[in-house]
Amino acid sequence: MNRLRGVVKSVIPTRLRPFLRAVHCDFVFRRAIKKFRKDPHGCAHPGNPVLLDLIYGWGNESWSALDEYLAECIHNALGASGPILECGSGLSTILIGTIAKRRGQRHWALEHMPEWARKTQRYLSRYNLDSVVLCISPLKDYGSFCWYDPPVESMPDSFSLVICDGPPGKTRGGRYGVVPVMKERLKPGCVILLDDTGREEERKLASRWETELGAFLQVRGSEKAYIKMTVMDASLGNATHIQVTL
Repeated sequence: MNRLRGVVKSVIPTRLRPFLRAVHCDFVFRRAIKKFRKDPHGCAHPGNPVLLDLIYGWGNESWSALDEYLAECIHNALGASGPILECGSGLSTILIGTIAKRRGQRHWALEHMPEWARKTQRYLSRYNLDSVVLCISPLKDYGSFCWYDPPVESMPDSFSLVICDGPPGKTRGGRYGVVPVMKERLKPGCVILLDDTGREEERKLASRWETELGAFLQVRGSEKAYIKMTVMDASLGNATHIQVTL
């Protein structure tokens, strides 16, 4: 296979390779999303070939979440009892939006980068995913941190699932803002999935959330750490913290 790739590279002009890769990615994505839409339950497991094809076909492998985290998002979306909130947008928006539409739910996604929102919206339109409310929300200065400026007045009273993969880690305060800004809508039973917790900043903010929400926290992921947190009751104080590695 490696020899064949070498031959192909030697034959195809360098300037054509990005175009051909984009065409191939689109082909793989269309084929994989068709399978996903038929059976999202089958993709709720790390290593599922359809899920791996979706990651490749999306064409942003350097920044996309790994299959472990995406599988966790899919699993929790399939069991969500109400609206879903996503911080950041991308492949997960398409997948969770597909599930939300099947289940008659709403999926709200916040994105501060207009160009990235446009890409996501193209896919939402292509697959008629009107279950997703994609909000272009510039980052707002809240004093000690920066976070999205969501249309809170228009949003549901409570969310059953929060998928937190934004804003970028270099943002002041990182991803902390989802709790102080949206706390009234993160009621007992809400699950928060936080990616990139191999980074010290994410671990610190997760510890703050754990205390502020009285949450039950689990560290997961064998390739790249992420956290699953279940909101309990802030009046209970700091809930049990356990570590689980899948």
